[in-house]
Amino acid sequence: MKLFETTLGQLLEEKTAEFPEKDFMVYSDRSLRFTYSEFNGRVDKMAKGLMALGVKKNSHVGIWASNVPEWLTIMFATAKIGAILVTINTEYRLHELKYLVKHADLDTLCIIDSYKDIDYVQIVNELIPELKTSQRGNLTSKEFPYLRNVIFIGPEKHRGMYNTEECLLMGSYIDGKELRKSFDSCSAHEVINMQYTSGTTGFPKGVMLTHHNILNNGYYIGECQDFTDRDILALAPPLFHCFGTVLGVLAILTHGGTLVMIEKFDPLITMASVQKEKCTALYGVPTMFIAELNHPMFDMFDFSSLRTGIMAGSPCPMETMKQVVEKMNMSEVTIAYGLTEASPVMTQTRTNDPLEKRVSTVGQELPGIEVAVFDPETGIECGVEEQGELCCRGYNVMKGYYKMPDETAACIDKEGWLHSGDLGVKDADGYFRVTGRIKDMIIRGGENIYPREIEEFLYSMPEILDVQVAGVPDEKFGELVGAFIKLQANAAITEEDVKDFCRGKIARHKIPSYVFFVDSYPLTASGKIQKYKLGEIALKLLGRN
Repeated sequence: MKLFETTLGQLLEEKTAEFPEKDFMVYSDRSLRFTYSEFNGRVDKMAKGLMALGVKKNSHVGIWASNVPEWLTIMFATAKIGAILVTINTEYRLHELKYLVKHADLDTLCIIDSYKDIDYVQIVNELIPELKTSQRGNLTSKEFPYLRNVIFIGPEKHRGMYNTEECLLMGSYIDGKELRKSFDSCSAHEVINMQYTSGTTGFPKGVMLTHHNILNNGYYIGECQDFTDRDILALAPPLFHCFGTVLGVLAILTHGGTLVMIEKFDPLITMASVQKEKCTALYGVPTMFIAELNHPMFDMFDFSSLRTGIMAGSPCPMETMKQVVEKMNMSEVTIAYGLTEASPVMTQTRTNDPLEKRVSTVGQELPGIEVAVFDPETGIECGVEEQGELCCRGYNVMKGYYKMPDETAACIDKEGWLHSGDLGVKDADGYFRVTGRIKDMIIRGGENIYPREIEEFLYSMPEILDVQVAGVPDEKFGELVGAFIKLQANAAITEEDVKDFCRGKIARHKIPSYVFFVDSYPLTASGKIQKYKLGEIALKLLGRN
């Protein structure tokens, strides 16, 4: 197998030389298109503009934005300089942003105006009151001593901030030799990207990833889908998350394909983009695919161009996978599994795997990565079908958590194994299944219960559209099983119907003690369900909060 010793900037220039007039990035909903050559040229202008503002090698540049066109321009501009791009969760509010800007030692912060009901400009002005009185580029903040620049992504002007048009203009005054000198000094094994973990538990941690980590991971993710330069990917997952940048952008770039970007997930825009651009691949978390499949206009769209794609980010319901194959023509759809600390993919199914393996497992390890299941108590490797913690070792393991050596040591052991915190098993054919999360485990009176097992069982009840199982605090047993159910349209069942469906089919202690019918789940911005919040919701519904 081969591993790239290439930087992101070098890769972009190589692919630009190979496919100069080919579309690299398309926004189908506004007919905005950039060829490889146009995109690379814009990246160089942005890189020189950032350098004009004082951004240099190893500077930390934060980006707080949805999937806007400038997101990828800034990503590759920082890569060419050798600066470190720090991606910021679009759902963050003042408290979370304050933590990240301070912890990440940001030098420059790039923002859009707003996302959903979150006013980014207002939050940044509240966070950094000195912006209103500081000369642009010379910000001095008492709270954030490293911060020098705030850049607004867009043409509007805000006090104390540069906008991206001004950055591009300022870049025209920087000698290209200066950029080339910085570009040539970059090494594939230097940190280029810092992504903060979702923070579903504890403080978010800055995962330090190198060119080598994410570029090679992206390449083999594309290989698992049989990507070529003819593939066109509809990409809806957010770019601040590895699903967007690595599984999406780098899987396509390493193969010379085309990205069809969705700025903010909308099932209608996504389906229209697939049809208009004749996309061959589509990505999403399960909730995205469920939203598309159940959209009232679903039948109006032509999915005949689709072939493959990835469903990942959270456990993939078997029934949803089957519908994606049958109704969306994605006969070669794959499932990928991993975590940000693993760049992020450890295992993935292949396009030629039997459908049964593609809907019931998370595939086999990627080339160049060792994956094993270890007993969390003894550290001994588990046998076939023995449950333990999923761990990996290889080129994909992060450099560590930024400024958190103790947490890094707790995650990566002395033998180099990255511990996922997820429970799983390996079958006799070498395929892995995720059975739960160590922290998600429900302990009912001393009995260990794994939510995934109950969820997969309940999905076979025809009235259920989606279900999440989580522990509900209980004085007697410690925790009881709670099922949070979304119903199919026009379906009507009761709590007792669900329990009756379970009786005699799963162990008594696994039968949900509580059944809640809900319209939505608490999600992180990347679409992951925050299971720890479900227990809190249950207590409120039960009037015990």
